[in-house]
Amino acid sequence: MKAVFNKTELVAAVTTVQRAVSTKSSNPALEGILIKAYKASATLCGYDLDIGITTDIPATIIEEGEIVLSARLFSEIVKRMPDEIITIETDDKLLTYVNSGVADYQIVGISSYEYPELPSFDALQSFSVDAGTLKSMIRDTFYAISDNQSKPALMGSLFDAGGGYLNIVSIDGFRMSVRREKIDSEDKFEFILPKKTLGELLRISCDDDSSVDIVVGKKHAIFRIEGYSIVSRLIEGKYVSYKDTIPKGSTTTLKVETNRIISSVERMSLLTSDKMQQPVHFVVADEGIKIFCTTAVGKASDYINLPFEGEELEIGFNNRYMLDAVKNVDADELIFEFNGPNRPLKILPIEGDSFLILVVPMRI
Repeated sequence: MKAVFNKTELVAAVTTVQRAVSTKSSNPALEGILIKAYKASATLCGYDLDIGITTDIPATIIEEGEIVLSARLFSEIVKRMPDEIITIETDDKLLTYVNSGVADYQIVGISSYEYPELPSFDALQSFSVDAGTLKSMIRDTFYAISDNQSKPALMGSLFDAGGGYLNIVSIDGFRMSVRREKIDSEDKFEFILPKKTLGELLRISCDDDSSVDIVVGKKHAIFRIEGYSIVSRLIEGKYVSYKDTIPKGSTTTLKVETNRIISSVERMSLLTSDKMQQPVHFVVADEGIKIFCTTAVGKASDYINLPFEGEELEIGFNNRYMLDAVKNVDADELIFEFNGPNRPLKILPIEGDSFLILVVPMRI
């Protein structure tokens, strides 16, 4: 193989696909980046058996071929090359020569035959969504993904589609976040995407107006976005029947300014820590909310003057769970719906149904 690349394009591609490379594997090829050079472009691929990222970049192909190069070493080499033109050439013994201006490297490659094939599968569903919309949905629900390995289905987000809408749902047992947006498919289907794949989708650099084409199979899904393809295994198993956990109605309802709640809870958080997990109390009474916290360090209180409907209430929350909930919504105002001191708080938008958040209270 012999190919000539533009440094900027090569570095961008290597940096992205490297994120899917295994950091430690019994198969050394999985610790490398696969380069396939044919016709007028080169395909770069990183794959760790759970997630694979591929992209095509322009190249002048002098001699077609394939090679696997150590991702860590190759990435550092191309980033430090002095010129904008980089030439990569391999010989029959898999020695690879990387040249740019006066800089030359000779490194040992691995045969592409040792690199596992990315999964291929029959498409069961396909749909498209704007990249900005998809990233917003993932970002708003990412914090509520569980890390509990005893419940593997919750270690990802549920994509639940039907009637022209897509819900992305994350639950960790302490809070639930649901984001809802319209898509171009009326079909009903669902799948669970792992946390790592969701994180990589957030990190892909792209125009928010660009389209993400999503193809779903029985055990895998592919996301195609601005020249990159991300193929991921899906989490098998049954997700929680999340709609059944949503409280019906409310006994206490109020409208709050998002920044006011954030500021107040952050002030209470100065007295808490991972070692001193005491609830932040919300007392809804008279004409507002008294917010206070008492720990071994001291006491703090705050007050927000606002009207409410329904019953007076005292309820306590983990400060971090509350902050995660209100910080991960793009809204200036929120509706808080309570159903007593021992039931989850429901957080809703002022208008529409673009999101729904549940936060489980602490005992007080």
